[in-house]
Amino acid sequence: MTKLLGYGFWNGVARLILRNRLFILFLVAGFTVFLGTQWKYMRFTYTEANLLPDDHEVNLEYNKFLDQFGEEGNLIVFGIKDSTLFTPEVLNKWNALSDTINSFDAVALSVSLKDLKLLEKQEEPKRFEMVPFVEGSVNTKVQAEALKKKLFKDLPFYEGLIYNKETGTIRSAVYLKKDIVNTAARRDFIVEDLIPLIDQFEEETDITVHTSGMPYIRTLNSATIISEIGWFVGGALLVTSLIFFFFFRSYRATFISMITVVIGVMWAFGFLGLLGYEITVLTALIPPLIIVIGIPNCIFLINKYQQEYKNHGNKIKALQRVITKVGNATLMTNITTASGFATFILTQSSLLKEFGIVASINILAIFLLSLLIIPIIYSYMSPPKERHLKHLGKTWIEGFVNWIERMVRDRRITIYISTVILLIASMIGIYQIKVSGSLIEDMPKKTTFYKDIKFFESEFDGIMPLEVLIDTKRPKGVMKLPTLKRMDELATTISETPELSKPISIVNLVKYGKQAFYNGDPQYYQLPTSNERNFILPYAQSFSNEAGLLDSYIDSTGQYARMTTFMQDIGTDRMEIVEDNLYNKISILFPEDKFDVTLTGKALVFQKGTNYLINNLIISLSLAILLISIFMAFMFRSFKMILVSLIPNLLPLLITAGLMGFLGVPIKPSTILVFSIAFGISVDDTIHFLAKYRQELKSSGWKIKRSVYASVKEAGVSMFYTSIVLFFGFSVFMISSFGGTVALGGLVSVTLIFAMLSNLLLLPSLLLSLERNIANKEDFKKPAIQILDEVEDEEVLAELDKE
Repeated sequence: MTKLLGYGFWNGVARLILRNRLFILFLVAGFTVFLGTQWKYMRFTYTEANLLPDDHEVNLEYNKFLDQFGEEGNLIVFGIKDSTLFTPEVLNKWNALSDTINSFDAVALSVSLKDLKLLEKQEEPKRFEMVPFVEGSVNTKVQAEALKKKLFKDLPFYEGLIYNKETGTIRSAVYLKKDIVNTAARRDFIVEDLIPLIDQFEEETDITVHTSGMPYIRTLNSATIISEIGWFVGGALLVTSLIFFFFFRSYRATFISMITVVIGVMWAFGFLGLLGYEITVLTALIPPLIIVIGIPNCIFLINKYQQEYKNHGNKIKALQRVITKVGNATLMTNITTASGFATFILTQSSLLKEFGIVASINILAIFLLSLLIIPIIYSYMSPPKERHLKHLGKTWIEGFVNWIERMVRDRRITIYISTVILLIASMIGIYQIKVSGSLIEDMPKKTTFYKDIKFFESEFDGIMPLEVLIDTKRPKGVMKLPTLKRMDELATTISETPELSKPISIVNLVKYGKQAFYNGDPQYYQLPTSNERNFILPYAQSFSNEAGLLDSYIDSTGQYARMTTFMQDIGTDRMEIVEDNLYNKISILFPEDKFDVTLTGKALVFQKGTNYLINNLIISLSLAILLISIFMAFMFRSFKMILVSLIPNLLPLLITAGLMGFLGVPIKPSTILVFSIAFGISVDDTIHFLAKYRQELKSSGWKIKRSVYASVKEAGVSMFYTSIVLFFGFSVFMISSFGGTVALGGLVSVTLIFAMLSNLLLLPSLLLSLERNIANKEDFKKPAIQILDEVEDEEVLAELDKE
């Protein structure tokens, strides 16, 4: 390994790059064009993230439900809370809107005031006949008021589905065809047809229409994700280029770096298309991540080039040394960063696995691009002028580094006390962290569609479907009266749960049938008795053939039944209590030997996915620590150094976790990512510092204090530069309208600043305090990988100079 990645290997790399400059540039351009052709295969997600493994029990139950009843998230609702609705002009426009919506091919079923059907009993022959609730247009205020009175007084079947009796809110329900719910056709219908119609109605009537439902939420949420990709990429480029220029004060250095990361972004999109992965709220972060992570590579390479040129004034020698002396260290830091992301590959969640694969591939790709493009472009340019090198002697940077050195030399006790205080405070904060499995918590709070979600939560107790799948274990078992009574009792329990809405099931339809049998008297809206069932059955049979509603709540065999309720946006802890209460009731009502009853639905799957991720957080973080420890072992061949290097990088993670507790930032899918990402990146500083430290030990004759202070002075500047770029780069994510992305950006930024201070203050302090126990010749005698070395290959330099 020493020979493989040692000085001789990197000399060969330098020779290969600088001798074949045009060929390499054409190769990079060709591969970029190829990946550009893969952009057309990029797909945007049309559904929520499924965080669970495909073979997880909760996923299997959900798929069983889909097999019986198809996609459950096909409902769009429109709500109006305005007293002027029941006036002839407005009511006719509302009904016309429903007619127009119902005429689209994408719509399977519409349930609005215009679509409501009344059950009327007919004697010859015995049957239920469905008649329109609204016939023709409404011409007078008296007609409108009569309809309102009949709806609220005589039709309990539609309560909770069409109207809220207490507040007078009216809503319409539109069921999309299930085969388009997770396709681009759904987006086209909502964006191009539905929204313009609603806007037109609002403009004509001056009434606000609240629109929601999972297809609608998914569409607008996806549109927001897509629009933010451009903002992220543009913001990351702007921020990093400004900071880069501030540090280097060089237009050409900034321009070269931007070219490099822009090609990296093009590759990132290309890999997404090539692998056929969807662009989700996670994979949308990868292009700006490549910019943020790629710029530090550029900083290290360009800074080293300018330092070398300032020392001896030989451009080719400087470029050769950049590759041979910085290439290995940059490779190792990129590998550790990629490892932080790659741990997600080992999870069973396809969403996280895809994110980990694409992120780790592109991190290594941006390293390769930096190593190839920067030396080659500089080889064609004139040598740096004096103004390009001024930043190397900035007094304010020297002042910062001198402060670090003074703290390490004179205030180590203060550093240790501060560390202990931060650690204790962090542990207190960690115990205050809450868990959130909310499906909508990370959605943009300022958008109209989020406010509409809250509207329907207050008016109809929620919008996210929670399904109860009942398997009676026998054909036609659902329509047995004892089964219906069990379902009715469970429906009562659900209705009495504050977080859940009144459920919809075949029970509602059977009750309505009894009411119709008794000439529409609402006091008979209840399940029939055994005797009544015999009288009502002839009427009900004719009704079931015409209604077209039974298919949604009973399967074709009559063995499976479905109860649909809607849940509010509640946390994981509260949902677990609700779930336990329902299962306790289910165990009493539905004996396991006769029934198989499960709770499912997309919202519940998402919450279970959050718990799954939390349970795997320790595993993924432990894997990241293990992988990075292995790299450290290869590099330094010292178990003691592994322990010393891990402490300054684990401390920032604990501090961040503590801050989450104090600031009320919950553990959720987006914030779980923070720890593995931040750890993989923060270890880069440790590698650079220890690499320089080992080099100084060797050149100083193993004089520890001199080596530590020299390492602080030289490595501190680059560590400061890269940390500031990373801080502001990740801060770009805070412009997002998604709460999870904001939290991810803010927490990673804070963690990396703490990591920089920890590596510049705590790490050298530990090296000095433990000097008798570590850093002897045996610990650093023969590293497996030569990261930095002062040896020069004069023969190679001579060959390069000739060129």
